[in-house]
Amino acid sequence: MTWFQALILGIVQGLTEYLPVSSSAHLVLVPWLLGWRNDERLVFPFDVLVQWGTLVPVLIYFRRDLWAILAGGWAGIREGSLFETPEGRLGGWILLATLPAAVLGVLFKKPIEAVFLQPALTGVLLFGTAGLLWLGEHFGRGERDLGRMTARDALVIGFAQALALLPGISRSGSTIAAGLGRGFLRAEAARFSFLLSIPALLGAGLVALRDLYMVGLPPEALIPILIGFLSSALSGYFAIWVLMRMVRRRSLRPFAVYCAGVGVLALVLFLLRG
Repeated sequence: MTWFQALILGIVQGLTEYLPVSSSAHLVLVPWLLGWRNDERLVFPFDVLVQWGTLVPVLIYFRRDLWAILAGGWAGIREGSLFETPEGRLGGWILLATLPAAVLGVLFKKPIEAVFLQPALTGVLLFGTAGLLWLGEHFGRGERDLGRMTARDALVIGFAQALALLPGISRSGSTIAAGLGRGFLRAEAARFSFLLSIPALLGAGLVALRDLYMVGLPPEALIPILIGFLSSALSGYFAIWVLMRMVRRRSLRPFAVYCAGVGVLALVLFLLRG
């Protein structure tokens, strides 16, 4: 992998991690469409480690929320339960919603990794993201804030996040759509989705580090990974800034149309290339 390829993939990762269009799908399709051939042993670890770059902007953008959750959670624990304070409850729901993807990711790690090498299937799964976004907007009532979240809400959103283990299913798209389906305001659903990304990205990165330890990391891969990390951090902050402003006023249906369009393009090109 060259530094230029790493730069492009980092920008793609940062922009698409938080926009509901599936970062994993773009990281599969962009190299395929451009004819890039990278070492298959490093594709999955590179993708996930570059995702850590997008942790930086979400930690910065939601720093006040995170501090409130940590402080409220600690205060609640001192009183006997994490759920004693509103901020502690939100932290508890984030942990609960993280469990489905964590468990399923461990159980089905090998089959999931295999899908990352199948551009046509990734294109098909993009239609899943489009459908989830469309249904979320259609059935969403937009009446609730995160202070009224329940364990059932957290689990529904958590299982939606587990779908995004597959390339083509957007993590932010599936979780925001699930939040809309549970009646949350669009901005509140997006806020929970972004906060939920923190343990998800941390956990996936730790798994990738273990993989890298087992297969070994060639010295020439260090610079591309660093470039990918930095470019994903910068473009990720821009994506969060854009989406958080957009969701307060506009529907997510344009992203559904985009996902369907990219899915069609991927399948057409797959057929033309034979």
